[in-house]
Formats: sequence, C-alpha cells, structure tokens
Amino acid sequence: MSKVMIIGAGGVGGVVAHKCAQLPEVFSEILLASRTESKCRAIAAQLDRPIRTAQVDADNVPELTALLEKEQPELVINVALPYQDLTIMDACLAAGVHYLDTANYEPLDTAKFEYKWQWAYHDKFKQAGLTALLGSGFDPGATNIFTAYIAKHYFDEIHELDIIDVNGGDHGYPFATNFNPEINIREVTAECRHWENGEFVTTPAMSKKTSFTCPEEVGTFNIYRMYHEELESLTKHFPSLKRAQFWMSFSENYLKHLEVLGNVGMTGIEPIEFNGQKIVPIQFLKQLLPDPSTLGPRTKGKTCIGCVVKGVKDGKQKIVYIYNIKDHQDCYKEVESQAISYTTGVPAMIGAKLMVEGKWKNPGVWNIEQFDPDPFMEDMNKYGLPWTVVELDSFDLDN
Repeated sequence: MSKVMIIGAGGVGGVVAHKCAQLPEVFSEILLASRTESKCRAIAAQLDRPIRTAQVDADNVPELTALLEKEQPELVINVALPYQDLTIMDACLAAGVHYLDTANYEPLDTAKFEYKWQWAYHDKFKQAGLTALLGSGFDPGATNIFTAYIAKHYFDEIHELDIIDVNGGDHGYPFATNFNPEINIREVTAECRHWENGEFVTTPAMSKKTSFTCPEEVGTFNIYRMYHEELESLTKHFPSLKRAQFWMSFSENYLKHLEVLGNVGMTGIEPIEFNGQKIVPIQFLKQLLPDPSTLGPRTKGKTCIGCVVKGVKDGKQKIVYIYNIKDHQDCYKEVESQAISYTTGVPAMIGAKLMVEGKWKNPGVWNIEQFDPDPFMEDMNKYGLPWTVVELDSFDLDN
C-alpha cells in the first residue's frame, strides 16, 4: 500500500484518479494536485472514496518540492502538460520521490518531441536510488508494451512496426480535440519522421495517407503517417527494426478546419502583440475550443489502437497484429470520461501499480518497454483495456 500524488486535473488526470481510487489495496492514499484546485475537487466529488486535493504550480520547482516533502508520496504520477516534465522531475529528485509520466518533454517554444532531455536525467535518478518511468500512457505506453510483448513471445527478431491509432468516435462538434488542444495541434502539424534503414526520414506533416479497416466492425478510416515519440525509444531499444511508422486517423472535416486555422495563423506558437500584450495564438485557440474533459457524455463510437509487427520466427516470416478496442460510452459510464482519456489514464495507473508493488523498480530513467511487459499486459486485461492478438497472412499500408 502506497501514497501517490497525481499532478494534473484534466481528462486524463480524472481517469487516473478514478482508476487509482478503485484499488485501495494498492493506493492507500491519493493526493490530486493542480494549478486549479477547483478542478481537483470536482474530480474528487465523482469518486467512491475520499481523496485529498491541493493547489500547486508544477512550473515552480521549490513550491512543488515543498509539497512533496510535506506529503512524502511514494510516487508522482505526472499527467500535467509535457512542458512541465523537467520541473516535476527536478522536484522529485529534490524530495526523493519516484516519477511516472505519459508523454515526453517538449519545450514550450518549439514543437519538438525528443527524449534527450529526460534521458539526460538517468544518472541523477540512478544515484538518488529513484525510478523514473517515461511514457506510461497508451501511445506512447501500451503500444510500446505491445511491441515488447510481441517481440518477446512471437518472434526471434522483429523487422517492421506499424502503430495504428484510430479514433472512430464522434463528439458532434464542428471542431474539437480529444486531448489538450495545444498539444494535439502541435503534434499533428509537426514534421513527420519515420524510421527506415537505420535512420529517421523526414517528410511533410500528414503527407502520406492510406486506408485502414479496423477489426470487429469498428469501421474503415483514412489514416495519416505522422511522428510520435515512441518511435524514438522503440527503434533504440529494438535495434533489429528496419522500418517503424506511426499512423493516426483523421476525418476530412478535422483536417479542413486545421488547414484553415493554420492558414490564418491560429496554430502558431510564437507570441504576437495584441492590444498591448503578448499572446500565443494556439493558446488563445485552446480557450475557444471545447474542453476535452467535457466530451465524455456526447462522444459515441470506438477507438482501435494497436501494432502490426513483422519479423522472423524459426527462420520464417511472420506478421502479428495486437490491438485494443474501447467504446467511448462504456468509458463514460465507468469514469465519466471519453475513451481517449481512458486509454491514456488506465496505463498510467497500471504503470504506477507495478512501480509501487516493486515489480517495475530500477533506479534510473527508463522507457516503459525496458521493463517486463507480461505483468502490464495481464493488468490491461484486468483493469479495462483487454487486448487481442491475431496472426495475419499479409499486411501492406503502402498501397
């Protein structure tokens, strides 16, 4: 039994709080902290057991350190903004607290997704005897574990990886994002990179499109190749990969809105002068769009996220597809959230569970695929993200 502090009270923070609260035998005490404590209290009011809340500025290392030293949690579950990863890691080091997040650090002024800043903390965490687990969401997170599990149990060597993220849900708004609009739009509009023959190849954002039919009658969707952070760690930790790509589904309506917003400068990340003050266009746009945490009641449909892995077993070529399907309305009934937040929040809880149980503890900074995938996969089936493995006769997204 361990005390944990969750930092962040958005859609994912709400799911993590719900799922941790369901396991009092693991998480004996929960503190939910955010810059806006009223959001924490609103989440706490949804739960079947009492949790405490606190106000904290995660950009302020001394303030966060003081709270950690006062509360002395075993672990911080960071579901705040990716810009805050390093300040939260600094506070954890200062207070002697283990660390977990769901997305890699990115600088506020540059849409650049790299692990180098967090990997640089490895020796500090190792010397402090603390574990930092990076990317324990769905993608990154479960997709990394899917890859590690398939590599461990189905192949002697893996050669190709396609991560396919389909959201077949409909929230009914003309335009909205399913997670933090600022992060979502920065991610989608960034240059695409995919791994091919030992290096990353750069192509324009969203320039490669194909069609993908999901299993179990979820539907057929247009998917677009884009860069996602797990490609960096997976190609490092599975050096036999000759090609690795990430694909995500988008509707024509979403892309048209995004194109127009980009054309008029609303997706910009550079500050502009307006009425005598500096504003960042994408941050202003975020204030105009629906809050992703409010989409749960109105989002219908399913997500289908998984990995197609090609490789060799006993000298023969083989293709394996592993995936999870989740219904948006089922998620809302359980935790008052849509499936995008659910599929990120549940793996965060599972990673935290394995850490506080001592199954995943090793001083240093680690990506999730560097730990044994088996207990994580077992817990996915137990706690709301059941997965399926099928062998395919053929698979080609290039046509």
